[in-house]
Amino acid sequence: MAATSHPANDAWEALLSAHAVLIKQFAAEDIWADVSMREYDVLYTLSKCREPLRISELNRHVLLSQPALSRMVDRLAERGLVERHSDPADGRGVRLSLTSAGRARQRQIGRRHARGVATAMTARLNPAELRQLEAMCQKLTCPPATANDMNPANDTNPANDTNEDTRQ
Repeated sequence: MAATSHPANDAWEALLSAHAVLIKQFAAEDIWADVSMREYDVLYTLSKCREPLRISELNRHVLLSQPALSRMVDRLAERGLVERHSDPADGRGVRLSLTSAGRARQRQIGRRHARGVATAMTARLNPAELRQLEAMCQKLTCPPATANDMNPANDTNPANDTNEDTRQ
């Protein structure tokens, strides 16, 4: 008896497989020096923030458990790449930001990593496919649509208008 397939599961498997292939390719690049890919992820996430983050906020953006992230932040702080600030809103809390050395290290690795990402992605996808992939991934990171959002009567996007008279 043949196994039944579900498009959502097939898409999920394809997404995970693509991620695994690309991560292995990026990990093999000679750009990381003394920073692991996971450490770079933390540096990159902090570099995108306008102000220091609490570790719980940082944890929402990286694929690490909170205890593992805490240990990593300790190591990055010991190496002078991340600094801790007391949280003015909560005297017990701590906020994290990059040091100038951490920002410089992130930029140094980031420039080379960005070139590797661009090379890998454009070798497999054309510009239209890249835009489509970006749109789909952004859609997956948004909260799920409600039943009301799915109602065509609530769609205000003219591109989705099915009335022939209004598309002229």
